[in-house]
Amino acid sequence: MEYNEFFVAGMKLLGAGMAMLGAIGAGVGVGIAASGGVQAMGRNPDAAPIIQTNMILGMAFAEAVAIYALAVSLIIIFAA
Repeated sequence: MEYNEFFVAGMKLLGAGMAMLGAIGAGVGVGIAASGGVQAMGRNPDAAPIIQTNMILGMAFAEAVAIYALAVSLIIIFAA
């Protein structure tokens, strides 16, 4: 192997790691959604089913970002 091939392999791994930084945002988003949902349910227990449905939907959208980041990371590692 030449040094060029080692450099390319290293840059692929670095790029995959940087792509996974999107998971940080997803983690923060899920935490904020859960916190807000629990606080809202504590203040208004009668509306808990509606709040819980909306909270779970928001968490799913936030988790989609992490799944996209993982997919991009794996594509960079194995397909590029």
